[in-house]
Amino acid sequence: MSSQSRRIARVLLDSPLPQLDRLFDYAIPDALGEVPLGVRVRVPLRTAGRVIDGYVVELDDEDDADRPLSEVESVVSTVPVLPDRLHRLARRVADRAAGSESDVLRLVIPKRQVRVEKAWTADSEPVRPGVAERTRATEVVAAYDGLAEVLTSGGRAAVEAIPQPHGDVLGWAALMASTATAMLEEGRSSILIVPDHRDLDRLRAALDELVPAEAVARYDSRQTNPDRYRAFLRSLEDAPCIVIGNRSAAYAPVVAGLVAIWDDGDPLLGEPLAPYVHARDVALVRQEQEGSALLFVGHSRTTDVERLVSHGWLSDVRATRRVLPRVSLSTPQELEQPAPQRLPSSAFLSARAAAAEGPVLVQVSRPGFAPTLVCAECRAPARCAHCGGPLGAAHRGAVPVCAWCGRGARAWSCPACSSTKLRLASSGSERTADELGRAFPGIRVIVADSAHPIERVADKPSLVVATRGAEPVADGGYRAVVLLDGPRMLQAPDLRIGESCLRWWSNAAALAAPGAPVHLVGVDGGVARALATWNQSGYARAELAERAPLHMPPAARVALVEGTKAALDRALGSLSELALPPDAVLGPVPIDSDDLPPRLRALVRFDYSAGARVATALRAALVAEAVGNRRGRGRTVRNPLSIKLDILDPEL
Repeated sequence: MSSQSRRIARVLLDSPLPQLDRLFDYAIPDALGEVPLGVRVRVPLRTAGRVIDGYVVELDDEDDADRPLSEVESVVSTVPVLPDRLHRLARRVADRAAGSESDVLRLVIPKRQVRVEKAWTADSEPVRPGVAERTRATEVVAAYDGLAEVLTSGGRAAVEAIPQPHGDVLGWAALMASTATAMLEEGRSSILIVPDHRDLDRLRAALDELVPAEAVARYDSRQTNPDRYRAFLRSLEDAPCIVIGNRSAAYAPVVAGLVAIWDDGDPLLGEPLAPYVHARDVALVRQEQEGSALLFVGHSRTTDVERLVSHGWLSDVRATRRVLPRVSLSTPQELEQPAPQRLPSSAFLSARAAAAEGPVLVQVSRPGFAPTLVCAECRAPARCAHCGGPLGAAHRGAVPVCAWCGRGARAWSCPACSSTKLRLASSGSERTADELGRAFPGIRVIVADSAHPIERVADKPSLVVATRGAEPVADGGYRAVVLLDGPRMLQAPDLRIGESCLRWWSNAAALAAPGAPVHLVGVDGGVARALATWNQSGYARAELAERAPLHMPPAARVALVEGTKAALDRALGSLSELALPPDAVLGPVPIDSDDLPPRLRALVRFDYSAGARVATALRAALVAEAVGNRRGRGRTVRNPLSIKLDILDPEL
């Protein structure tokens, strides 16, 4: 370095402002000594007149020492929390979603915990864990045709999980744990992503049988800040490990040999914070950059994954020996009844016989006693006379109560037919348990829902009434599974409701013991046939074919653009040079809110090939609105424009 040159650091500021989403040059004073790449620093932000946190992304020597530059004020920590591989991933994900890199990093880099960091830096010898159980992991991987080749070659696959459990471990958990164990045996790290803490506990139980505890780094939203930071530091080490966690684990800074996602259709894997990137998309970007093996594991198949399979980008991996659930559908006579029974005789007799031997699962759509009420005469929804909210009953014989304002409706009468009689529109988990308790005398009834979480039930006679997604695991599997409220589930105004129902039913059916009957009540059509034949991928292909002419996701990408009329017009105008189809923009339509000035919403549909250009144009519009919206001395008000790419269900 010449006498006229100086050291500079290019810093990414930790700021949500879109106009600051770039690298800023700062001079490194001699007093700071060596400043490593990826460390946290404090730097001045002259326009705001304050000091802000940031990350050192690049280091350089500059010959033009006369250029006015602010200096790095301090190094917060010498731990490189932003390695280059994490920076490149976060930058690529942010660009694809028209978001800010700092928003992405905020999801994965925890707040600094000084004591944890000091203990980690003092332990300079990283632990290189071995594999506790090789044989079982090898057997599980070998049960899937072509899976071993995908792992060794860094391939990509959609894997249909075997429904039946492996001992006390669920089949999907045994599969994911075994693939990660195979990678660990080769000295490579893995990232295993699941939707919620229940799945995380089941996956950890499967790993405990195969690898030592020190081989696992757990990313869990329920963790304390020190535990979260400790797991993050473990994933920074050179020693291989298995990272397990929820959606943010997709960004874990390990050198991954495998990224696997369980049940990618679960909405919990969609990030609710800006830039709103689904864990599936993060995994796809990561595999493209790093060349790791990539697995999407599930009992059912999302249309997003099926689209990649149909393009040949993902291979279709299935078990060599498929032992599938025995699914029965409602008979035509049962479907044609004017007032169909909630539990038809065929399902009732099957459940009664099975309940005498072991646990029986009954899946319902909603928790509680009676979610909604309707007029007993004309079936009009029962509404509160004061605010118009829906009426419900807390328990049998209770006074109807409004779900919005909480007022009781003692003297309710129907505005359509003047009837004063009410009836249930549907039964929740508690009411269903009450009804089944009378129909199955002497059999224990267990309720499992969000208010009564249960992880496991014993292999004893019982009826387990569970809401979708809250089904506990039964020792040895359920002796029968009854899926109720299917017609009501399918009535939801959701583009993906068919594949969502198929996913809920498939996951519940997978909990049945080998050969146990599974009854889907009151549903016919393509989704019912897909469950009965266990052909979820065929249903996903049919859904794709229907959405393609409409340019609806995932056949096309869709951006949701919201803002004031002027800001929205400018943003949509910036897309005029991209040669999108004439019908690419839907809307704008007003948003029902109290915002002033009023805000509008529009959808922009575009092909995947135009994704980079659309994201760049919308991002530029967002930055322009942010810069033009500055008020006073560095203060800003709400950005009049907001953008969300790759929405799953367009709703105007």
